[in-house]
Amino acid sequence: MTQPGQDPRHCYLRQLSCTAACLTLALGSIAQTKALTLEEREQLDLSAYEVVDPDASYFNVEERMEVLHETDNSLLMQHREELAKYAPSCRQRLEIPTITEKMRIPGFYPTPDDWKLATEPLFKFEDTVSELAGAYVASGNVYYAECLVKFLDRWAQDDALLDFHYHWEQPQAWFSLESMIFAAGMAYSVARPFVEGMQEERARVEEWLNELASVHMEIEGADSSCCNNHFYRRALYAAMVGVLTEDDAMFRFGVSAIYSALHDMTEEGAFPLEMERGRRATHYQNYALLYLVPIMEIVARQGYDIYEYEVDGGTMHDAVDFAMDILEDPSQLGDLAPREQYTGFLKDNQYFAWMEMYRARFGESRFDDFLASMRPIYNRGAGGYATLYFMDPEAQQHIRHNEEERQTRAFEGLSN
Repeated sequence: MTQPGQDPRHCYLRQLSCTAACLTLALGSIAQTKALTLEEREQLDLSAYEVVDPDASYFNVEERMEVLHETDNSLLMQHREELAKYAPSCRQRLEIPTITEKMRIPGFYPTPDDWKLATEPLFKFEDTVSELAGAYVASGNVYYAECLVKFLDRWAQDDALLDFHYHWEQPQAWFSLESMIFAAGMAYSVARPFVEGMQEERARVEEWLNELASVHMEIEGADSSCCNNHFYRRALYAAMVGVLTEDDAMFRFGVSAIYSALHDMTEEGAFPLEMERGRRATHYQNYALLYLVPIMEIVARQGYDIYEYEVDGGTMHDAVDFAMDILEDPSQLGDLAPREQYTGFLKDNQYFAWMEMYRARFGESRFDDFLASMRPIYNRGAGGYATLYFMDPEAQQHIRHNEEERQTRAFEGLSN
């Protein structure tokens, strides 16, 4: 489909380019991996996937609130109390202006300062919805859940975010909108089941979210953005909004990202399109999981055993294992990418929200040392207050006891 402002000649070239990118072979000595083309992705039979429970968020909210109420874990208690004590003012949040003018965002890599300035209102939106959802979970006060509905309803009534600039050479507004949609959808999924009444407001919010997602999804993306982490980002909002609005087709679009990622994945668990980022390959392998794992949580909450879905014997567990291997030892990249990897992302805990989710489901202690230095983890879009929502109270407690024992032994050594 040719998009507004797009050269029709480029549409054809884009399709060829995207198909070629999606057929990228694993590099070096890695076995060849046949990846899904756009056409093959559209032909996937995902009819078995239907929305079963539209009130199921990406975690069991009611159960988690009970855990937080009963826990004696000092980290969770402090995190919960801080969120409840410094919860956002609803009146102030409702005064945040909606974005109704055509969105234009400069590119991040060529002009990072201009990008940062332009995205401040977008990030404020994401932080607001995530903060309100987190304040509700932490405090149990439905005031914050109702405020979230009111906040989103203002944006829905103004038809906000529906007008954005897209051109294959200037996709940043399209990229930025991805996280706004899944931030809103995931936060709303936390609050909606506990809000009584407000039927008109909720109906408007859900209609707006579905329309916003539908308009955004019509653009397939140029080059690798058709099929790489940006596809996974679109799939994340599609899965969540599909659940919220009982839109099976949209939900299946979300599921298709898991199928596509596993078809693309090498035998070792690498995502070839993310490996193409060279010195940022480790960052982008991790970045892909930041969206794929929440999608799988959403799908699993609908009753599907998505984590065990296999393609040629490979599952998403292989991608997780590979990510951890290369985080711990860049030489595990082999010939896929340079061993001198960019590590700046390791200083920003938002990139590891997926680990809290995966650790909570599978209880793997492999993550514990890494997560202990990052907590509490917050991602304004893909997971919100991940530590508050997912951390096993015993996991961090165990790490802290180990640290205390280490400090005790060190002190005894100095005393002798």
